[in-house]
Amino acid sequence: MELKFDHIKKIYGRQTALDNFSATLSEGVYGLLGHNGAGKTTLISILIGILEATEGSILLDGIDVKQMGSQYLDRIGYLPQYPLFYKNFRTDEFLKYMCALKGIPKSQVNSRLEEVLELVNLTDAYKKKVGALSGGMRQRLGIAQAILNKPDILVLDEPTAGLDPGERIRFRNIISRLSKDKLVLLATHIVPDVEYIAKEILILNKGQLVMQGSPEQLEKSVEGKVWDIIVDEEEMEESVERYQVRNVKRLEKEYSLRIVSDEAPPGRSMPAQPSLEDVFLSIFEK
Repeated sequence: MELKFDHIKKIYGRQTALDNFSATLSEGVYGLLGHNGAGKTTLISILIGILEATEGSILLDGIDVKQMGSQYLDRIGYLPQYPLFYKNFRTDEFLKYMCALKGIPKSQVNSRLEEVLELVNLTDAYKKKVGALSGGMRQRLGIAQAILNKPDILVLDEPTAGLDPGERIRFRNIISRLSKDKLVLLATHIVPDVEYIAKEILILNKGQLVMQGSPEQLEKSVEGKVWDIIVDEEEMEESVERYQVRNVKRLEKEYSLRIVSDEAPPGRSMPAQPSLEDVFLSIFEK
């Protein structure tokens, strides 16, 4: 399977939300990384057919998705950033309702519900009302409805926003399991959400694709530019003003700083192993 974005542009009045976005994706997890307002949701909205691009096209296996119509939409599962549920529905009622909307034959509904509930670890919540579920459980319910139709392409927009660390880890593990035979596009501004599960990261900044590659490839872009330094309070204030500082940690009498800089900063500095957060900082804090 090949999903190709071919020079996608989206203009609202005088504002360009996406500018000449091109990328080719296949099976696996892709992280769409960028600040709020970078263009992530606009790109997703074009991908799932909510918005129409001003210029450019999207091709699935070489065919323009506009020509595919409902056949294309049948291959997509989508979890929006702010999913809305009928809180008085039980979990099973909501999923049966979604099965009806997605055109899943009645003969397959019960087996499909059993399958997806087990996958997202909601089997015990089968008869609970949606309004009684925790935030993390509702997000997992959102994934369940997105995969009911066995989509080839799963699109997740800021899926872990507001979740506690345990639920975020559980969520990432579910996504990794789902990616075996699917293309998963996960849009987020939270670096750890994609750092360990994405085979490639696409970084958007002001509507432009500024970097694409595996986490390891992106980390090499700041190799030799990441430093851990120890400074006193006065030097700490100067460093924060002068450099791209990722972390500031107070020690007993001094401060430990993580800095991204082309040159070694003054003070007791040591080269550090780059991470994806250092890459993110180098792009968005300039």
